[in-house]
Amino acid sequence: MAPKSRNPGLIFIFITLLIDVIGFGLIIPVLPGLLEQMTGGDLSTASRWGGWLMFTYAAMQFLFSPVIGGLSDRFGRRPVILAALFAFSVDFIIQGLAPSIGWFFVGRLLAGITGATFTAGGAYIADISPPEKRAQNFGLIGAAFGMGFIIGPLLGGLVSHYGGLRAPFFVAAGLAMLNWLYGYFILPESLPPENRRPFDWRRANPVGSLLNLRRYPVILSLVSALIFIYVAGHANQSTWTYITMEKFGWDTREVGFSLAFVGLAIGIVQGGLTRVLIPKLGPRNSVFIGLGIYAVGFVLFAFATQGWMMYAFMIPFSLGGIAGPALQGIISNQVPANEQGELQGALTSLVSATSIIGPILMTYLFAYFTAPAAPLHFPGAPFLMGAVLSLVSMLLAIRSLLKHRPV
Repeated sequence: MAPKSRNPGLIFIFITLLIDVIGFGLIIPVLPGLLEQMTGGDLSTASRWGGWLMFTYAAMQFLFSPVIGGLSDRFGRRPVILAALFAFSVDFIIQGLAPSIGWFFVGRLLAGITGATFTAGGAYIADISPPEKRAQNFGLIGAAFGMGFIIGPLLGGLVSHYGGLRAPFFVAAGLAMLNWLYGYFILPESLPPENRRPFDWRRANPVGSLLNLRRYPVILSLVSALIFIYVAGHANQSTWTYITMEKFGWDTREVGFSLAFVGLAIGIVQGGLTRVLIPKLGPRNSVFIGLGIYAVGFVLFAFATQGWMMYAFMIPFSLGGIAGPALQGIISNQVPANEQGELQGALTSLVSATSIIGPILMTYLFAYFTAPAAPLHFPGAPFLMGAVLSLVSMLLAIRSLLKHRPV
């Protein structure tokens, strides 16, 4: 469900992020098959190429997200979001027409450099949200992600079935352009001139923006917990399609249906339940409980033996989604209004840094345990790694939040 809010800015940014995620979700079911065609390899080989494509995107985001965040603090959120949406449309066209694997990497480079919608979108939400509502409103990012993964993979599986493996790229390009038009005519600016700050190249780099967080002990102490949970998340993000195709023999439509269910579960939790559970449990307890649920859920996924189990286990697993908005709300409340863009840029850089590690780690685990010479055929190995990393993240978060009292 779309978020209900008296502030129209939340609805605007929700729809902008939603259409953006739909575009990404469209291509997920077809990517393994397309990579198999382009490389001439099997699913294990395709997973390695898929990991390197995600690595390329994440590396560019790591380098350029602080620049985007700094620019949004200087010029406002609206122009940055619009520029990113236009570039995404071009990126999908490049990938849809790509004659070789090299052109796929060109598209990922462009998308990573200009991938500003979630950086500026997070700053936008911080701009228009009172401190006591930020944790709940940051849940809208997860809700947009969830709803986008209901519509995107489902539509991608159906479009590819009738139009071929490349058709979803052109549908995604059209959606990105529609999103740009929507933002151009509808999306208002959220950052007033008096809250803007000069652009500073010394702060607009991934190392500088992360080091600048040293002024906020709570944020800095939570970085290690964030690193582990972000890497753990790639057990799902990077290998869900490959694992379900390998273990259960799913095709693009079945993968699309499963990802739609994943998105539905995430959307219900982060778009609705976070607004009830986080105020009731408190942000700190929400972080602890959510990370613990993630650890258990990953173990269940790893040892699932039937396709229906992935649907059943997703229901409790999705409840772990209360951790992310609660953690982001705690972090956002530590910094003033004119540094929210820089903060979101730093956090996006952190996500991107872990996305440099996560896809390679998880896809290579999958490739190793599904190769013909594997000592043990275990496609669920990435999920088991996700469980271990989630548990480490929970322990680090407990240590950090008990040691430092958040503002």
